[in-house]
Amino acid sequence: MQLYHHPFDLDSQKVRLALEEKGIDYTSFHANPVTGKNLDSTLFQMNPSGSLPVFQNGSHIIYKTIDIIQYIERIAVVSTGSEDISSNRKEVIEWMQKIQEWNPKYFSLSHIPDKHLVYVSKFIRRVVIARMSESPELAGAYHRKLREAYQTDEKLKDPDVLRRSEQHLVRLLDEAETQLSETPYLAGEEFTMADVMLIPVLARLKLLDLENEYITGRPNIAEYWILVQQRPSYKKVIGKHFDGWRKHKTLFKTWCFVRIRSLLKRY
Repeated sequence: MQLYHHPFDLDSQKVRLALEEKGIDYTSFHANPVTGKNLDSTLFQMNPSGSLPVFQNGSHIIYKTIDIIQYIERIAVVSTGSEDISSNRKEVIEWMQKIQEWNPKYFSLSHIPDKHLVYVSKFIRRVVIARMSESPELAGAYHRKLREAYQTDEKLKDPDVLRRSEQHLVRLLDEAETQLSETPYLAGEEFTMADVMLIPVLARLKLLDLENEYITGRPNIAEYWILVQQRPSYKKVIGKHFDGWRKHKTLFKTWCFVRIRSLLKRY
């Protein structure tokens, strides 16, 4: 089993948390979306949308986050002989879908300084054009990706798009706050794949230094957040890369890579 992912990517974090929670061995391949590695032709052939993560088990390829997580649970059932698949429970499925409906892209990008955002956006577009020249058979898919990049730039200028993204997030957090006032975890008394889906959302807010604004003021989520950060899966998947000085190291390495490749015009 192979997973193409990156520590920056929120959906990748969800899948990796599921793998760690279920104790599934896999081969890890980093494909940094900020540097355009997710657009390399081999990976792009697997998922023409260029999104992460991409999960491969033999000839079986999955790239929808919830589908991957449910597949992981089925693998865990086969390997352990357990009959419990938490993501089959109605309340777990509802929470997984609810969380996945929030697209973090516009919210996250709107909190990045404009000068960095513009620089990286230009770099990504040049990567797409370079890959298009290298793999003309994928030109149509790369054209769609290039058009998507321009559309993203335009939508980030639209205050209504950003407002709707934030409102969607607030509704999700408020609903989670209400649920966590009744149960210690999202779908009941036990940790489930619903929690696997929510943890990266909270981690993204922490990464953007928005913890006080969105987490601390919700006491049940704040308590839950402290609890889930103690799990070994969190420490390995997220804490290892973004706690303390590691956050700056991870971001600095990526920024240096983009700068050097831009100066050398090697995309």
